[in-house]
Amino acid sequence: MRRNKVLTRFQPETHFEVTPVAAVPFRGTQETELERLKARLLKQLLDRTEDPQLYAPLRRAANEAAGLAWFTSLPLLFFPGLLEEKALAVQRQGTRQRRIRLRSRSLLDAAVA
Repeated sequence: MRRNKVLTRFQPETHFEVTPVAAVPFRGTQETELERLKARLLKQLLDRTEDPQLYAPLRRAANEAAGLAWFTSLPLLFFPGLLEEKALAVQRQGTRQRRIRLRSRSLLDAAVA
C-alpha cells in the first residue's frame, strides 16, 4: 500500500460571534388563538351533528386540520377551510357507513328468514 504525505498549512484562527436563532419562530400567541378557534368551530360542528358516533372522527378531523394549518404561512386563515373540508369528508363517510349497515342488516334478515 502506497502512502502519500499531505502537506497542510493552517491560517490564523478566525473568530466570530454566533447568536442562536430559533429554527421555528415563536408562535405561542398564534397557537393559543388557533386552539381557541379550533374549540369554537368544533363545538359548532358537534352541536349540529345528530350522530354521536361522528364525534370522535370530527375531533380527529379538527386536530388534522390544525396540524395542516401550521404548515401554511397564515394558519388562522386556512384552518376554517381545512376543517370544513375534513368535516365534510367525515360526514360523507358516516353516511356511507350507515347505508352499508342498513343494506347488510336487510341482507342478513333475508338470509335468516
